[in-house]
Amino acid sequence: MRIRAALSGVLAAGAGIATGELFAALVVPAAGPVVGVGGVIIDATPTPVKEWAVRTFGTNDKPLLLTGIAAGLVVFAAIVGVLGLRRRVYGLAAAALLGLAGAAAAASRPAAGLLDGLPSLLGGAVAAGALLLLLRRLAGFPAAAPAAAAVGAVEGVGAVGAVGAAGGVEGDERRPARLLDRRAFIGTAAIVGAGAAVAGVGAAALHAAGRSAADRSRESIRLPAPASAAPPLPAGLITANRDFYRVDTALTVPRVDVGGWRLRVKGMVDRPLELSFDDLLSRPLIERDITLNCVSNEVGGPYVGTARWLGVHLADLLREARVRPGADQVVARSVDGMTIGTPLSVVLDGRDAMLCVGMNGEPLPLDHGFPVRMLTPGLYGYAGACKWVAEIELTTFSSYDAYWVQRGWAARGPVKTASRIDRPLPFARPAAGPVQVAGVAWAQGRGIAAVEVRVDDGPWQAATMLPSPTNDTWVQWRLDWAATPGNHLLRVRATDKTGAVQTPDRVTPFPDGATGWHSVSVTVA
Repeated sequence: MRIRAALSGVLAAGAGIATGELFAALVVPAAGPVVGVGGVIIDATPTPVKEWAVRTFGTNDKPLLLTGIAAGLVVFAAIVGVLGLRRRVYGLAAAALLGLAGAAAAASRPAAGLLDGLPSLLGGAVAAGALLLLLRRLAGFPAAAPAAAAVGAVEGVGAVGAVGAAGGVEGDERRPARLLDRRAFIGTAAIVGAGAAVAGVGAAALHAAGRSAADRSRESIRLPAPASAAPPLPAGLITANRDFYRVDTALTVPRVDVGGWRLRVKGMVDRPLELSFDDLLSRPLIERDITLNCVSNEVGGPYVGTARWLGVHLADLLREARVRPGADQVVARSVDGMTIGTPLSVVLDGRDAMLCVGMNGEPLPLDHGFPVRMLTPGLYGYAGACKWVAEIELTTFSSYDAYWVQRGWAARGPVKTASRIDRPLPFARPAAGPVQVAGVAWAQGRGIAAVEVRVDDGPWQAATMLPSPTNDTWVQWRLDWAATPGNHLLRVRATDKTGAVQTPDRVTPFPDGATGWHSVSVTVA
């Protein structure tokens, strides 16, 4: 009986969640129950746990989170079903609580609207109704024949009467009823399960249609030629879009119809602006090669890449909006409510801070901020690279903390000098003789003046650097090493163009970026 009760809870929860997701897909696609709860979990997760997840799972952290939420819901729903078998009011209260929790989670999101809580409330009501129906079917099952026998004995039926009550003619008469009750429960469970499946498939189809619409919107764009083009690049400097890292908090990638997208510039400005995507494309566009890296990147980590970006100078827009005296922070706000805070002085100091519309010769990929993202050379992404941007507000650091600052990260995020060994790979077993050691180094805004490699405790050796077009991109470097048999430790360090040598002190990414020399152990055969 408990197994059937647990199954009832799971089926009821599935029906409720699927209904909520279907309603969300029809009315407010970003307010589905699962995504709403997942967003709250991400926001509430302590920074060390987030860093561990990014470090351990990379871009797979979000699918794993959704899988964990689903598993947790299954366990919770099974417990609710068992509780409901004992007292229905407990089960119904738990189902209602689930709906209220989902509604509260959706309503708490930064970009939430008036309707965002409705999908979860509807899902909770459906879950409660389905659970009540299933539990009523379970109530038709007799609790246990021995209990009936005991009652008969107490009433003076005697041993013979007790046996008859448990399994004689009266028991035979109850068998068809038991069979009918079992069939009724199975039939009801099948209907509830089928309904959940239909709603779930419908929600998935609607979300897929939304993704297709965003894809079509992106594919319809023809980017104009830049008014200021980037110079030619050496081979291998650019990271392909498909290989470019992605680290953000979005459980589902925002799907934006470029026809309805608007950028608003507001806050401490004398002339608020509102621009369409076509308005941006009609302005003089600049093309720049810029390396972008995530503050979560560990020493030697993969969350760094270089792309050729196309966009509008952000400083020109701000001057047009006439920023008021006293403003010192630019807050970029995503369509999903994410906020990124950038020092105003950095945007206006002459660097190529941009509102990007293109990446490596094509419109921004959906995963990387389509239709528009902000990019600020020399800052980590959390402090200058808002994706899916829809609003720019001029304010002050003293009056507003952006998303990551609220969670303990530094308010300003200048990139630290870093270098990485890409070849040979860790624990490689190259043959003795000439071995090429190679990698990249970066110090956006300052540029790299030198890269050195050290083998074991030997002297630092100057590596050869390939040409780099600007100080805003990484440099490729290589060193020819005469490898000798045995175990060896290779280290790398860089010096930026201010003369500062990369520090050997190992520091974790939180709160303003990792430091330390990258090293690789190899065994030469």
